[in-house]
Amino acid sequence: MARLRDILIERPRILFVGINPSPRSESSGHHFAGPGNPFWRLMHASGLIPAALTHEEDHRLAEFGLAITNVCARATRAASELKREELDRGERAVTRKIRKVKPRVVAFVGVSIYRRYVGPSATPGAGVKPETIDGARVFALPNPSGLNASFPGFKDKLVWFEALRKFSDQLEAEINHAAAKPSGSALRSRKASRSRG
Repeated sequence: MARLRDILIERPRILFVGINPSPRSESSGHHFAGPGNPFWRLMHASGLIPAALTHEEDHRLAEFGLAITNVCARATRAASELKREELDRGERAVTRKIRKVKPRVVAFVGVSIYRRYVGPSATPGAGVKPETIDGARVFALPNPSGLNASFPGFKDKLVWFEALRKFSDQLEAEINHAAAKPSGSALRSRKASRSRG
């Protein structure tokens, strides 16, 4: 049986955090491998990735500055089969991974995962969240599974994947703008140089 591995890089634009793999993902060794799960179509349709990938090409996420992991490694047919202890362990492991790779955004693939991870202070619904995790901004996506009754259609989910892409693009623009802006000492140096000239 293939082992489902994290896809991690240093300082990814977005680290996607799922709850745990499906039996199909575990057996294939690829993320979101279920035939009824539109995760990869959503990623492409939203503009988060420029190429239409299949689950077998999940390793290519790294090419686009993206990373992916799960809270729990054990595959189940439903997340409700997971035990509290393994969820607690998994959440601590995710925190260590976030600290290590330093993503700009942590995107929980499922509002319920976000709410469990953050705890009682979690805000309801999908979208940008007020918390940060070791400096990373937080975003909650709807679970792409067809079993998600709160977001039943492709378009219902796509709205939030597009919102994540816009949020990530905005952060990138802010970071690039700040990097291009001369520091105070550089400005003082330029002024001194002009006054001497």
